[in-house]
Amino acid sequence: MVNAQLACLAQPQRDRLAFVELRVRFIGEIRRQDLVTRFGIQSAAASRDLALYRAFAPGNINYDPKGKSYVLGPDFQPVFDFPPERVLAWLTQGFGDGEPMKLKAWVASESPSQLTHPDLDALASVTRAIHQDCPLGIEYYSIASGRTEREIVPFALIDNGLRWHVRAFDRKSEQFRDFVITRIRRPVILKGQPVAAHETSDQDIQWSRIVELELVPHPDQPRPEITEMDYGMHDGVLRMKLRAATAGYILRKWSVDCSPDHSLRGHEYRLWLKDYLAIYGVRNAVLAPGYRAPDQQRYEAETD
Repeated sequence: MVNAQLACLAQPQRDRLAFVELRVRFIGEIRRQDLVTRFGIQSAAASRDLALYRAFAPGNINYDPKGKSYVLGPDFQPVFDFPPERVLAWLTQGFGDGEPMKLKAWVASESPSQLTHPDLDALASVTRAIHQDCPLGIEYYSIASGRTEREIVPFALIDNGLRWHVRAFDRKSEQFRDFVITRIRRPVILKGQPVAAHETSDQDIQWSRIVELELVPHPDQPRPEITEMDYGMHDGVLRMKLRAATAGYILRKWSVDCSPDHSLRGHEYRLWLKDYLAIYGVRNAVLAPGYRAPDQQRYEAETD
């Protein structure tokens, strides 16, 4: 019934209603001004869109007079069927928030997808907690510990190339860690519970630290000039600045040989980290191919 009613609307209005749902589901709130700013419409038109969305889905949004905004309703059920790729692109890159429709491709193409996509309801709880600066109660499943109940204070999403994590302070271990979103169950936003100063992102040394890396063509691979072309190198070097919290993921994804003597063999190792000490002290450096630091504790956690 709702789909039939939506089909009768003009595409621009369907896009605005889809934006309302995205904002409320994944951010937790929306104001008329958000629609005015995003679509360049008048305030009266924004009010009509919000009223129309409430008519389509009465339990999805409620008006909060104190905050002068519309907030997520307790009986939320999505009206639009957004693919996870679209949601994650919107959350992390700020585009693609129109109504999800199958569009004809201009050219044939294939691109590898991630291993799995996170459950959108779990992702929505995580992103609302991030936006609202709230702790999150979760059931978490790890290879090391199995099922555990935790309270985390999330502040950022991380894409490691295969799956999505949330960077958060873990009150159980009293450490900042990465949690795989597909392993999160029964998330509950702990509204009204304060966040301590030591639980905020500016206290996360691995997140705040920026490492500067110099990648060069692997000395044992043929035709280094082609590697320079493929990776857009200047003077035979690719310089990168990465957060320490993400460095291990990226070096692994790119198959960078991080051994001190470029000893890894295999066609996939086309790059070599010129100075392996650049990632000394990076907690997830154990993920970097070939990297060994005798005094470095093993990276716990399969990201937990």
